[in-house]
This record gives sequence, structure tokens and C-alpha cells, in this order.
Amino acid sequence: MLRFDRVEVRQGDFVLRADFAVATGVITAIVGPSGSGKSTLLGAAAGFLPLSAGRVLMGDKDVTDLPPGDRPVSVVFQDGNLFPHLDIATNVALGLHPSGRLTRDTRAAVEGALKRVGLEGFGGRRPSELSGGQQSRAALARALLRDRPVVLLDEPFAALGPALRAGMLALVAEVFAGRTVLIVSHAPEDARAVAAETVFVEGGHAAKPVPTDALFDDPPPGLKDYLG
Repeated sequence: MLRFDRVEVRQGDFVLRADFAVATGVITAIVGPSGSGKSTLLGAAAGFLPLSAGRVLMGDKDVTDLPPGDRPVSVVFQDGNLFPHLDIATNVALGLHPSGRLTRDTRAAVEGALKRVGLEGFGGRRPSELSGGQQSRAALARALLRDRPVVLLDEPFAALGPALRAGMLALVAEVFAGRTVLIVSHAPEDARAVAAETVFVEGGHAAKPVPTDALFDDPPPGLKDYLG
């Protein structure tokens, strides 16, 4: 379980408030207008942003005061956060150790993760030698290798076309099965494709999760305005 317990995050004049939980093993989409607080919500969960009130709990543990590296979380950003001067194997190995050092055991684990995401044999290439979709797969491989129970995805496939994005969402559902996943997206079809529940964020308020199909079949006024 991931719980935002009366959480409040202040950034200048902007305030995000969230008070809800998502169940273990569920994929939850986070949708809403630009600037509404979607990425702020993920930043609070990951520990990148301090709370001005409330707590973040993962399982039965209060992680509010833990630094990002000590939280049971993997994060995949929109740009994949791959280092251009490192080959893909080393980039993925960073999921295991900050040095990215490839020992025999680490190399075997990296190769296994790359195979799982369809990049077998790509470990020696640089990010610039991969397509956008392949770079996204490499970022997922690194998160998979970290083996954390909570996975946060901040619009990781926004730059991909619809067909490729659909394939990547299917891959997320496959490789992170059984983990608690929050995925930020601007596309309602992404939420419908992969998320059992969806959180609508508007004006700094993150609503409680609602079954995805039910939410989009009968959207509240704010979501209806957002969808157009």
C-alpha cells in the first residue's frame, strides 16, 4: 500500500493536497491539466519534495523523513534520465549501484533485465544509438533491476506515438506486475489501457482514486472540462 496521509506540499504560491491510498499491486493513473500538481504528487512520494504537512506511508512504514535513496521506490522520468556518455548496460546497472560497476553478477542481472524489456544484445550501445522507444525500454529495465515495490512513472512515454506508447504501457503492466505503480499521463487512453484506478488532479487537489472506466464514462465537471 502507498498512502498519502493528509499530505500537503507547498511550492511558492502553489499548494498540493492529497489524502488517499492506493492498494498494493495496483496500477493507478494520475491525470489532470498541466500545472495541476501531478508531478508534485510523485515528487512527494519519491522524497524529492519536502512535505509541509502530513505523512507518506509505504506498507506499514512511515517514509516521510527518509531521503529518496532509502525509499522503496523506483522512478522513471519523461526523458528516461539515461547518461549519454555511458553505454546502456552501465546505465541500467545504475539501478543496482551508484557506480554502475559491471561485475560478473551485475552483468548477468543487467542482461536479464534488458532481455525482459526486449533489448537483448543492446547493452554495448549508447543512448544516442537507440530509438525513443528503445531508450524508454532501457529506463524501464533500470527500474526493474532496482526491484522496488513502488514504481513511479512521470509521463515516461509522452514523446512516443500512439502505437508505440500502447506497446510500452503493455510492457509496464507485464514487467511490474504485482507492484504498486503510479503513472502520470495526459492521455485518457493511457489510463484506460493500463490503470485499474485513476486519480484526477486539479488546482492542487488530488482526488481519491476511482475505477478508471467509471471515471471517464461519467467524468466530474473538472475532468469533463479538461477532456474537452
